[in-house]
Amino acid sequence: MNLKLLFAFLLLSQFVLGQTTNDSTLVDSRYREDQFYVSATYNLLANKHQDVSQRGFSSGFHLGFIRDMPINKKRNVAVGLGIGLSANSYNQNLLIDEIPGGYTYTVLDEDDTSFSKNKFTTYVLEVPLEFRWRTSDASTYKFWRIYSGLKFGYVFANSTKFKGNSETIKLTNVSDFNTIQYGLTLSAGYDTWNIHFYYALNPIFESSAKIEDATIDMSVARIGIMFYIL
Repeated sequence: MNLKLLFAFLLLSQFVLGQTTNDSTLVDSRYREDQFYVSATYNLLANKHQDVSQRGFSSGFHLGFIRDMPINKKRNVAVGLGIGLSANSYNQNLLIDEIPGGYTYTVLDEDDTSFSKNKFTTYVLEVPLEFRWRTSDASTYKFWRIYSGLKFGYVFANSTKFKGNSETIKLTNVSDFNTIQYGLTLSAGYDTWNIHFYYALNPIFESSAKIEDATIDMSVARIGIMFYIL
């Protein structure tokens, strides 16, 4: 994702929000909160094979829209349902290669194999569902929030890249990736800055992906920052 576009989006959003909050004469008794989100995360691999390890920085970028639907008279409790996009990379030592009729998965021994890059990336259509509590009201624009819920994802594309001393292997749309992903989410913070957690409830790969005869049960955990915007 282009970082310049991400920062431009954040600056524009803050400008629009600032224009809204400066007009104290406008009070919307049916206000909604936090309808857009932008997030940057550090991606961790959980339930790894004993010889699989992460190397380098594994990042994720997420953005989307959530429809805020208050469910109480004070409008500080709500349900949020949305749609978004994300790109997630994972730098590690599991080499994915293609053979006739399928794929092979080999744990690279960094003492025996020299390589500068080995990663896979997933591109996901996200559907977040949140239960939202906050301390906001119709005229308060800085408030505490705790949003918990589920996030469902459809992996519409994936890619892998290995770069060694003597060869480069690039693959796209590896069929062993789980196309459906889902997990638990939690976002909490004050005003613009919020901590965001995601913990996947299913593995990255289908059961057909194996290291020798063992299925690859790796899943994902993410931690990062979340920006919610009106």
